[in-house]
Amino acid sequence: MSSSFEKHQKRKLISSYFSVVLSIALVLFLLGLLGMLVLNAKKVSDHFKEQVVLTIYLKDSAKQVEIKQLEKSLAMADYTKSTEYVSKEQAAEFMKAENGEDFMDFVGYNPLQNSIDVNLKADFVTSEQLEKIATEALNKNFVDEVSYDNDLVNLMNDNVKKISFWVLFISGIFTLIAVLLINSSIRLAVYSKRFTIKTMQMVGATKQFIRRPFVWKSVRLGMLGAFLAIIGMAIVLYYLNKTFTELQLLSKPFLVGLLFVLIFGLGIVITWISTHFATQRFLNLKTDQLYY
Repeated sequence: MSSSFEKHQKRKLISSYFSVVLSIALVLFLLGLLGMLVLNAKKVSDHFKEQVVLTIYLKDSAKQVEIKQLEKSLAMADYTKSTEYVSKEQAAEFMKAENGEDFMDFVGYNPLQNSIDVNLKADFVTSEQLEKIATEALNKNFVDEVSYDNDLVNLMNDNVKKISFWVLFISGIFTLIAVLLINSSIRLAVYSKRFTIKTMQMVGATKQFIRRPFVWKSVRLGMLGAFLAIIGMAIVLYYLNKTFTELQLLSKPFLVGLLFVLIFGLGIVITWISTHFATQRFLNLKTDQLYY
């Protein structure tokens, strides 16, 4: 009978520990994913900004030497990520492929212009910088027109600011929820041992002596949960990096490692603090209050 009761208690204890570890792992895993999003938010926004193209249209009278000099100066400029010269013949081929028919059969000649497509670095994709670059290009007498989607640039920059704010706000809320969830799981685990705590206290054990094994047990569970969360984060990060290679999510391994260390540290700190206060609560209760 006694053996059966002990086995039942042992199963309950293992189940309690398992639920604590699972809660910690899931919460830290989601918190870690949010951390990865925060770390890579600028990289993702920069990637989309750098898809914006500024097109410089050249007059038919432009000499090859002038075009080459312009290409060279653009390539060496601080704001340029890449440039591509598109001849009027290439532009006609692009339009033919896109529309499925040759417009020159109707027009009789090629009305398109030679152009240079410029992809800018993300920091320079603003209305002010684009206008400055366009004005500088238009000062050259062989440049006919400079085109870019100003409305798209303004919309993109506004959305990046809004998204950045909400990501940080949600990160703060989620961190608070993570602490509360882990705290609740730890308190439930300590609650099952409340009579043991009170018995030890009644035989003269100090609060620190009683608290120590509970704290160390919870810290070990927190470390295990954090370790499982980090494994999950590493798997997700590996597949995301493999799927979206252009984002180069692993280009800064130091920051990724720092995030993993932070998640592991959070697992320890949150469980330590939660267990400290949970055991303190039951240490301060009177014996008749343990039944409520």
